[in-house]
This record gives sequence, C-alpha cells and structure tokens, in this order.
Amino acid sequence: MAVDLSVNFCGVRFENPFVLAAAPPTDNADMVARGFEAGWAGAILKTTSVESEVVSLVYPMMVGMDLDGRRLAALENIDLISERHIDQVEKDVRRLKKEFPKKVVAASIMGGKKEHWEELVRRLEAAGVDLIECSFSCPHGMPEKGMGSAVGQSPELTEKTARWVKEAAKRVPVIIKLTPQIADITAAAEAVKRSGADGVTAINTVKGLMGVDLDSFVPYPNVGGYSTYGGISGPAIKPVALRCVAEIARKVDLPISATGGVTTWRDAAEFLLLGARTVQVCTEVMRHGFRVVEDMIDGLANYLEDKGLSGVEQLIGKALPHVVEHSHLPRDGRVRAHVDPEKCIRCGVCYVACRDGGHQAMEFGPDRLARVDEEKCVGCGFCTTTCPVADCLTLRPASVI
Repeated sequence: MAVDLSVNFCGVRFENPFVLAAAPPTDNADMVARGFEAGWAGAILKTTSVESEVVSLVYPMMVGMDLDGRRLAALENIDLISERHIDQVEKDVRRLKKEFPKKVVAASIMGGKKEHWEELVRRLEAAGVDLIECSFSCPHGMPEKGMGSAVGQSPELTEKTARWVKEAAKRVPVIIKLTPQIADITAAAEAVKRSGADGVTAINTVKGLMGVDLDSFVPYPNVGGYSTYGGISGPAIKPVALRCVAEIARKVDLPISATGGVTTWRDAAEFLLLGARTVQVCTEVMRHGFRVVEDMIDGLANYLEDKGLSGVEQLIGKALPHVVEHSHLPRDGRVRAHVDPEKCIRCGVCYVACRDGGHQAMEFGPDRLARVDEEKCVGCGFCTTTCPVADCLTLRPASVI
C-alpha cells in the first residue's frame, strides 16, 4: 500500500513532515540546497536580523555531553543568531525558491523593536518566502536587548510582538517559536492564538550549563577562561519537547511544528502522534549529515503501512486521548514484574536496582537467576528500565502471573 507522507501546515503543503530547523545547517543557500536534494521537505533559514543589528559571536560555542558511552546525548551551544543579515537571506530565499519550487523555504527572524520585525517580514515576503518563523525563545539570543526568550517568557510580550509580525504579513503564515522556560507553555500558545498568528514551533533549546572542568574550574565551553549559560539540544531534551507539544495540542487550537531531540523516525512519529504536524531536526543533522532524512522517510512510510494508515494526516494526534491528568489515571489495575528465565543473563542489575531503589522484591539466588517476590513487588517498573536485555523483564497484570 502506497502511503502519503505529505502534510498541510498552516496552509502550506510539505511533501513530508521533515524540516530542517533554524540552525547552523540552514545558514546559507548552499547547505540548504544539499538538504533539499537529500529529501528534506522544508527548511527554516537560520534566524536573521536587520543590517544594523550587531551579532558578535564567540568561539568555541559548542560542547557535548556523553552518557554511558553514548556520544552527544546532549549538545550545548552559545551561538547567537546568524551573522548573515536580511540582505543576504533575501538572496538565499530567491535562489532556493527558483531552484526548488516544490520545497518549503521558510525564514526565522528576530527583532529588537516593532519596526525591525515589520521590516524583516516585508522584505522576506517580497523575496518569496513560504513561511515566517519568529524566534521568541532563544535562551541566549541577546536577552539583554529584550530579544529571544525575554519575549517568550511573557505571554503579554508574546501576544504584542506576534501581532506586530502578523499584521505586517500580507501573504505568508507566521509561526512563533516558543520557549520551554516558562511555567505554563500553553499560556504562551494562547497568547499566540490571540495575536492572530498561524501556528507555533515547540520547543526551542533548554537553558542550561553543561558542566565544569574540575581542573581549571571553568564551565564548558571555555571562552578565554569564562563561560555562560547556553541552549541544550539533542536526545536529552526530547521528553521536555514531547510534554510541551502534548500540552499545547490538548489545550490550544493551533498547528504545531515540533522540534527537540528528534534523532529517528520513531521520535518523529511520537511527536506526530501527540499532535505535531511537522517535525524539525537540528542536532542529528549536525552530527550525521543531511542524509539522515532518508531513513526517517523510509521508516515513517513503513510504519504507516504496517499500521494500515494511508498517510501522515491519519497519524496526527492519535495519542492525545491517552494523555490525562494524574488524578484521572486508572487505579484498579495491578501489575507485577516478570522475568523471562530464558533471556536472563544473570547480571544482577535488576536486583541492585530494586534493592536500593525499589521495594526489595527482586531475588538473586546462588544460581544468579533473577526472580520476583510477588508479595513485595508493586509493579513500579523501575527494574524494567535497568535490564540490559530486551523483553527479559516485563510488567504483566497480577492476575496472569
């Protein structure tokens, strides 16, 4: 069965839901062109500004976090917006639309005052852009100038600034990129809706500090003996992004473009199931190149076919009915851990985890085979997250054990 990967987002047709996020991979037309050739349906050009805005970058600007042997479980950057101002981005838009008329060419903008936002919109529309994304959310994007997350953390500023942009736009949809650094992201999304803007992107990077060099005492990245807070991206922030997308989808009637921690088609499918219509990717592209989209496209198409779904549109939001408040979770079913003795490798990891982090329900006898004391097991599930063997430890209803 052939499946339709195309999706409509804010009235713009994407040939598939995979979009290059506003980031280093979209900082010039040559790079974006290679991305389009690889199969990306759209690209958000790296955030630009008016020519008078001074963008002063520092180096090094990136540092990664490794976890249990996995490289780049998270990436921190202290990059700012693009050094390439609107005059150069206008040229990129014209070139890309000429060479790739069926691809979605979008641009990300950031302004310090109303006139700058309006000018950026007018010039991009004249250049032929398909969609405009506004960065109200960069955690290190010059907040001292009232830009970036300084806007996104205030629903009032979000509504006012989004309205400036939307009123200036005569032809193209406007979407607002939201920050997770706010007590209630749905309040920001509601502000976007009141402004008249067309959709939201969720989420931008999460403000953080990656670590400290224990010899020099300088946090990472070390810039001449100093450091600062940066934006965390990569697999580590996926749970935060999923939560934000789900909250917005459940409470605010706006199209959502999801971003944050997408590394595989499975990640993308999860965001779609929680209500996103497109999925933006950055860190995974920076690490493995533009061609990662090939596996994403093939994987999503195969998944849809396996599920008997004819297209992406049928997938969007199917998980939302299963997301409820804690007080609405069912409390009448009980589960217990179950060990498959054929798969148990007798490592003892589950025993230690349950003994020191659970309910002391795991037994580990002389034969080193893990066993469950059903009288003590409450079915918390912690042991299943620590077992190194797939499907060795599972949770089953208490009545069938």
